[in-house]
Amino acid sequence: MTRFIHDQFAKDYLEELLKDYGEVKASEKVSGEIKEIDVFFTPAKQQNSNLQILGLLGRFAEHPAIIEPFRNPASSDEICDCILKLLEVKALLRREAKANKTKLQDLEIPKLWVLTPTISETRLSSFGTLQKADWLSGVHFLPEALRTAIVAIHQLPQTPETLWLRLLGRGGVQSQAIIELQALPLNHPYQKATLELVYNLRENLRVNQELEADDRELIMRLEPLYQRDRELAKQEGRQEEGQDLILRLLNRRIGEINQSSIERIKGLSIEQLENLGEALLDFSNVADLENWLNQQQR
Repeated sequence: MTRFIHDQFAKDYLEELLKDYGEVKASEKVSGEIKEIDVFFTPAKQQNSNLQILGLLGRFAEHPAIIEPFRNPASSDEICDCILKLLEVKALLRREAKANKTKLQDLEIPKLWVLTPTISETRLSSFGTLQKADWLSGVHFLPEALRTAIVAIHQLPQTPETLWLRLLGRGGVQSQAIIELQALPLNHPYQKATLELVYNLRENLRVNQELEADDRELIMRLEPLYQRDRELAKQEGRQEEGQDLILRLLNRRIGEINQSSIERIKGLSIEQLENLGEALLDFSNVADLENWLNQQQR
């Protein structure tokens, strides 16, 4: 049961990260026996330079990609099934190119990235994998013609470049990635949305009665972060309400105020807003407000 929860999280998470850079299809069906590709990504024709912010995941998204994330270590059969999906997609693209009397370009064929939390050296050897000098450790490539790589998340170096993939790991790897995610600047384009997805994962796991040890550990790891962020959200809500109330009172008291003063008011703390609420009763013009704001900066 929890595997389905984690699978859905992985699809939602990858879609959230990649949607600004091209077309993302989750649970894309392929021909033949009914199979589903977890994430099928087609990059936008105009490459977005911000793709670099996703680090190693961004490198995957430079070209068409099939991404198959596994919660549990991927078995040999599961990896073979992923390769079969890739081959079926390639065959479909060849048929379409033939029908359109065009040549299928190599760059149009997606590459397969199998994301597994752990994998044994024996299993990697059975697929004849190798590591490339210009790629990070943990990315194991199959022979070139198969256009496939197995990403062993537990082997990825603990760097910002791998953060977005390590969040799909297990146990200590995932817990460490969550700590790093929470420590990102508040204005980071993916921090807030990713934390919300992680918190939704936490809620979905909490209602499940059959949790694995990793899931219980994850919930415990997220609890203080969740409570802290919810408290911050409440404070921000109270601050926004206070700002709106003060601005309405000022408009009634001294008339419309300029944008510069509005921005300065929005930068006030809750305590300063309360003080302004008392002080504005003595204001008679905009100059009084400007003088009060100037005093706060001393």
